[in-house]
Amino acid sequence: MSAEEDYDCIVIGAGIQGSFTAYQLTKEKKKTLLLEQFILPHSRGSSHGQTRIIRKAYEQDIYTQMMEECYQMWFQLEKEAGVKLYRQTGLLVMGPENQENYQQIKSTLLRNRVPTVILSREEFSRRIPNINPMDGEGALIDTTGGVLYADRALRIVQRQFQKLGGTIKDGQKVMDIKPGAVVTVLASGGTYRARSLVITAGPWANTLLSHTGLQLPLKVWKINVCYWKEKVPGLYHVEQHFPCFLQLEIKEAKYHIYGLPSNEYPGLMKVCYHMGCETDPNARDTLTDKSDIDILKRYISRCFPGLVPEPAVVESCLYTVTPDNHFVLDYHPTYNNIVIGAGFSGHGFKFGPIIGMLLCQLSQGEVPSYDLSTFKIRRFQSHSKSAL
Repeated sequence: MSAEEDYDCIVIGAGIQGSFTAYQLTKEKKKTLLLEQFILPHSRGSSHGQTRIIRKAYEQDIYTQMMEECYQMWFQLEKEAGVKLYRQTGLLVMGPENQENYQQIKSTLLRNRVPTVILSREEFSRRIPNINPMDGEGALIDTTGGVLYADRALRIVQRQFQKLGGTIKDGQKVMDIKPGAVVTVLASGGTYRARSLVITAGPWANTLLSHTGLQLPLKVWKINVCYWKEKVPGLYHVEQHFPCFLQLEIKEAKYHIYGLPSNEYPGLMKVCYHMGCETDPNARDTLTDKSDIDILKRYISRCFPGLVPEPAVVESCLYTVTPDNHFVLDYHPTYNNIVIGAGFSGHGFKFGPIIGMLLCQLSQGEVPSYDLSTFKIRRFQSHSKSAL
């Protein structure tokens, strides 16, 4: 075993969570290897694409509180790299005024003193004339919300990791993991050893965990990422201060709809349904279900008069979803030098910096900065099973 194959920590999966974890480890002076099965950059997982929403608007205090620090970490990365990663647009939240979800988000924002504007019907029409809200709908703006430039952010954090001395090996599929006081990872390009291992493999988490005797109740969904043409160019553009939005559950949709102002594709606004069909991550392109697009077409026809109600561009993304839509941030139940970050359920990208910090802390045996009880594996005791 040559010295080059021994590390303090190995991180498997170079999406946003794994890349930030590796970056945090190198900041702590740990010799770190970041392994990725695909050649970088790639569009097979959950971290690609040009934009994501960043927000503090959540039903649960833990996410709002984590995002308070996370914003500062994003700003710090912008400063370090000299690159713009965030654009403040505000996040418009719409939902039935008496709906529990809407009221919980409103209460959480106010309780945590997040700058929030509650919109009356008249104010809504004046400030956001290009949306037709539904009857009985409440609306508020999380003014801290906005757009994260996702592809750019992923490139930057990987670049910063390498500048600090970290090693990325892409195009290396992990074939086996041998737990022990020193963990051995057998990959297609070599064998690597480390005192600790962090698994952030997104849709392939359970494939890797099977080598360690664990399976989590994770489902992989294929999401259709849809872009819709503006009838008048610029109507919903980021330069016109149009906000990101979150439409909470409506009658014909079990999950919420979200959107971002036109930005990455000139004249096209990104509007998506926060649910997809279960798929094998290695065969996602064989799945052609478009029932979510039908829901979006009806919604856009009714609420967005300035958009053509037929998607101009449809791309793909994968969500790895837990039964309760909360993350997994925890030690392996059997091996305390194996740490798992998984199940980000389509809302984890913006948390990348703080998840990286927390997984770094766990991997080093430190007390995490936040109470992670919401994210423990033991909540799945009736679901989790041994893979052996």
